[in-house]
Amino acid sequence: MALLHTRLTRALGLRHPVLSAPMAFAGGGALAAAVSRAGGLGLIGGGYGDPTWLEEQFAAAAGERVGVGFITWSLRKSPSLLTDVLKHRPAAVMLSFGDPRPFVDEIRAADARLVCQCQDMGHVMDALEVGADVVVAQGAEAGGHGALRGTLSFVPEVADHIARHAPQTLLLAAGGIGDGRGLAASLMLGADGALVGTRLWASTEALVHEGHHRAIVETDGDGTVRTTVADIARQIAWPRGFTARIRRNAFTERWHGREAELEREIAVQGPRYRQAFTAGDAEHTGVWFGEAAGLIDAIEPAAAIVERMVDEAVLHLQRYGGATLTEGAATSASQAPR
Repeated sequence: MALLHTRLTRALGLRHPVLSAPMAFAGGGALAAAVSRAGGLGLIGGGYGDPTWLEEQFAAAAGERVGVGFITWSLRKSPSLLTDVLKHRPAAVMLSFGDPRPFVDEIRAADARLVCQCQDMGHVMDALEVGADVVVAQGAEAGGHGALRGTLSFVPEVADHIARHAPQTLLLAAGGIGDGRGLAASLMLGADGALVGTRLWASTEALVHEGHHRAIVETDGDGTVRTTVADIARQIAWPRGFTARIRRNAFTERWHGREAELEREIAVQGPRYRQAFTAGDAEHTGVWFGEAAGLIDAIEPAAAIVERMVDEAVLHLQRYGGATLTEGAATSASQAPR
């Protein structure tokens, strides 16, 4: 098994520069613990804040060193959730989709690393202003909620900004990273590691129904859509500017573009959505994964995913990282490394 050392691994005491995304409902304690045991850092998904569920998931982590992530605008409605979670001494707390300022002091007092997930440069500046230890630059390829920036251009822009204004801050890339090529690319773009969601959503430890796992194996990268219909069906009012990437299916084909009609029929469609989700029906509810679906052809243990991702990344960095051009000579397309 290869090791890949970066500023992130040294700062957080990891073997691999990989964090699991704190995916609401899917990223439980078993997944977080498996990623941490494999050498990364697993984050439990705090989601919209169910205190009983969170206690169960920290118990499922069985004392493994893990972190936790929250939807920031939702956490503001129940700030005691953070207080309760910090009693478990998480290694890191990730905040995303809202102003982190109300929670920074409490996180720091608990000696947890502050991770701020950002979807645009305004979010990045806010994160640096509060002294985030880690910034996550999330591209729109990611599953679940996000915004509009693409990973390939957003990550290096954030890397340049951090280098100029807060060089001690660590940077993670997120969005569409599903194998070792994506991890290697993240490092080449200037990140210190990667936050991995969809690829670990497709793991045996993830709290995902078998029917939804079958769906991701059958879906390619074209098979998702950014939309608000899942939030409408769940009656969750997300802030303007954020949409969710979910699988294209009968549910999205019926309602994407007909949001007003869905809202009018919510008394009927809301229960149908929730029933289908519980049943693992992959056609009539939201199935929450991103464009990395096109890189996934099996549901595997999280440790195998992390270790293979790192092994592949090392091979690609060794193969391409030292490539040079002969001075004064052009390299043709046929000669370029592939």
